[in-house]
Amino acid sequence: MSDAISGSSDGFSSVVDRLDYPMFVVTTRAGNERSGCLVGFATQAGIDPPRFLVGLSDKNRTFRVATAADHLAVHVLDRRHLPLATLFGGETGDEVDKFARCRWSEGPHGLPILDDTAAWFTGEILGRFELGDHVGFLLAPDLGELRGDLTDLVTFRDVRDIDAGHDA
Repeated sequence: MSDAISGSSDGFSSVVDRLDYPMFVVTTRAGNERSGCLVGFATQAGIDPPRFLVGLSDKNRTFRVATAADHLAVHVLDRRHLPLATLFGGETGDEVDKFARCRWSEGPHGLPILDDTAAWFTGEILGRFELGDHVGFLLAPDLGELRGDLTDLVTFRDVRDIDAGHDA
């Protein structure tokens, strides 16, 4: 099975369409405004010092709130928390208070921390970088909690059929 098209972006699409990235829910707060969204573009970006890069679509509410924030919270979901992925990926904070539809508590830096996740960590935003239709937020992770074994994570295959609250 070969979909390779030499010298074409279709070859790139063929590759990344088959990758199964972990998905995260990122939450933030600026002033009295809370927001959160499902994120597929995120990765560890450094070991010493530790760094994590989150890509937020420049079209969604979480991006707009995060531009005024100092910190983000990154939540790791396992498959039993798939309803959280559906909520934070399929609804827009422009129309729905997602936090009224899930369990959460105020955590470090005043960030909303989702109660029903396998793990979470917070990080100070060190920089913002244009990445096309997404903006990369470089984080210096500081606090977090491991709540599960992280062996059955929500991945892109689990959420690919969610109708997004906003276009990417």
